[in-house]
Amino acid sequence: MTDDLSFLRAQARTQRFTLGAPKEFRVSPDGSRLLFLRAESGVDRRNSLWQLDLRSAAEAKIVDAAELLPGEEDLPPEERARRERARETSGGVVGYAADAAFTVVAFSLSGRLHTTDLRTGETRVLVDGAVVDPRPDPTGTHVAYVADRRLHVIDLGTGDDRLLVDEEGEDIAWGLAEFIAAEEMGRVRGYWWAPDGRSLLVERTDRSAVPRWHIADPVHPDAPVNTVAYPAAGTTNVEVSLSFLGLDGSRVDVERGDWEYLVAVHWSAGGAPLITVQPRDQKRLEVYAVDPADGSTSLVHAESDPDWVEIVAGVPAWTTDGRLVHVSAADGAYRLLLDGKPVTDPGLQVRSVLDVGGEVLFSASEDDPTQIHVYRTENGSVRRLSTVDGVHIGAGNTEITVLSSWSLTHSGPEVSVLRDGEPIAKVASRTVDPGIEPNLTWLTVGERGLRAALLLPTGYQQGSAKLPVLLDPYGGPHAQRVLQSRNAFLTSQWLADQGFAVLVADGRGTPGRGPAWEREIAGRLAEVTLADQVDALRAVAADHPDLDLGRVAIRGWSYGGYLSALAVLRRPDVFHAAVAGAPVTDWSLYDTHYTERYLGRPQDEPESYERNSLLADAPNLRRALLIVHGLADDNVFVAHALRLSAELLAAGRAHTFLPLAGATHMTPQAEEVAENLMLTQVEWIKNALEAR
Repeated sequence: MTDDLSFLRAQARTQRFTLGAPKEFRVSPDGSRLLFLRAESGVDRRNSLWQLDLRSAAEAKIVDAAELLPGEEDLPPEERARRERARETSGGVVGYAADAAFTVVAFSLSGRLHTTDLRTGETRVLVDGAVVDPRPDPTGTHVAYVADRRLHVIDLGTGDDRLLVDEEGEDIAWGLAEFIAAEEMGRVRGYWWAPDGRSLLVERTDRSAVPRWHIADPVHPDAPVNTVAYPAAGTTNVEVSLSFLGLDGSRVDVERGDWEYLVAVHWSAGGAPLITVQPRDQKRLEVYAVDPADGSTSLVHAESDPDWVEIVAGVPAWTTDGRLVHVSAADGAYRLLLDGKPVTDPGLQVRSVLDVGGEVLFSASEDDPTQIHVYRTENGSVRRLSTVDGVHIGAGNTEITVLSSWSLTHSGPEVSVLRDGEPIAKVASRTVDPGIEPNLTWLTVGERGLRAALLLPTGYQQGSAKLPVLLDPYGGPHAQRVLQSRNAFLTSQWLADQGFAVLVADGRGTPGRGPAWEREIAGRLAEVTLADQVDALRAVAADHPDLDLGRVAIRGWSYGGYLSALAVLRRPDVFHAAVAGAPVTDWSLYDTHYTERYLGRPQDEPESYERNSLLADAPNLRRALLIVHGLADDNVFVAHALRLSAELLAAGRAHTFLPLAGATHMTPQAEEVAENLMLTQVEWIKNALEAR
């Protein structure tokens, strides 16, 4: 990449240089084969299914997406919604599931249900319709799937396709994860096969009492309005219940406790089915074992916190010998426990559990939150499997582990396969090299030891000129920007090369530094996250005199957009211009689970919502503000931007509003739009800083 145009176009074309990276790894039970998804190249959106023979290191394409679907995909609405929740922008085979013995895989392609026999390589279409989340049973004799919000099962031997529950009502769904589960809790599944394949544990949802919100398409006024059930803070959630459905037609309803959220479900041969639930205020988390015979439940684990109990991916679960695995906040850390006994020490912050078998595979950070490593348990002790600095994503199990390793020393992932912790193979990554090497200074600043990265223009000589400063944060919970991965800073470096000193900082509330650090934001989203950006800026500028504190801008998307607008509204003494992309402006318009975790219910904590809203600050605007928002956003609705704009207009405060036609909460993917949106932001920021 030799010029600005080619970088921005390439970034959009390659989906931020992620296309062509292998992903979704599954290891065969005998450890001889590895399945994964990968596109043909770094500019191909269509993933195919591949197999790596771990004895010969030979790769083979099992499913060719281009051959099965040479044209464009036609996705059912439920699949489009699932991909939006997962921020999935690629195509082809984006997900698949296999039986326990690795004889068959199931996947949907353009909504059609396919299966592939892994012994013969034969692929066939089972359902030529709108199918979501197909999964073979563990024995490989049946495939379950969701269509028209109902759960079906196909007998692979006879072809018999039947509906498991025939219940009328468009507000009822069987087998689908509801919006809150997929968007906020990381649970994308709505049904789980029994280990013997004779029954399923199935989620039933009823959205009839959830408020209806409407998304119009102003560009196409003849198009029908998209009406969605959206549980805004303080309103009614989807009603969730569970039932065991047998292939013999039986049904056993699970005892319904006093809980609001179904967080996770686990069902393995290691023990009874486990369900994890939380009440509305999320200050308690309970794990129940469920009896499939009568649906009764028994409490096996519970924990509470005065603010909230954090959800950790991958737990709870049973080991193969029946020990309960969970992660709890204790001694200032998220610790891994087996049958109630801590396995990790307080110096390790467990991030997620990746696999549970006889031992446990998990990811964690040590004293440096900018690095994520992969670990395994070994007879009560812990062993780190990733050996070099960086961000490592683990998959597989403790015997055969796949490491996707991202680093500051290279772009794209390096993917290796380990057997019992020792490298045995590599998986080729076909990502495009962006041609940018971040000119980055790694920093720990301020009294709170904020992790930050300062990026300067390529080839910049210290002392040669004063540089305007551009903060480029996310800044909110559940996400980090300052990670030891080159790809994390590509956009920031491009911005630096436009003549800025770009500062990226992670403040309180971000992951990797323990429960107390995360809970600093309880009730104080605005106060705490903005204060940390200001502190980081001042601390860095004190040691880098080339930063011009008389010209400071900030840009961000989603929570970063909220933080950017907040910056110019409340700290005009520090910030002189802001680009707020898809910002939350009024927390009463955001969803229940996320918002109420930090601010409580608006009926109970109205002052908290007022303190953290941007609307009342509109009359205080004295700096340049550009608001950008997608008109089709069903996560942070465009109402947020419009209400802020209306308040600013009513107060006589000049600002700029840029609507994005047809765009959802994900940033635009079309090359020309993505390119021009970034160029527009840069030009606007420069003009705003020069005009002050």
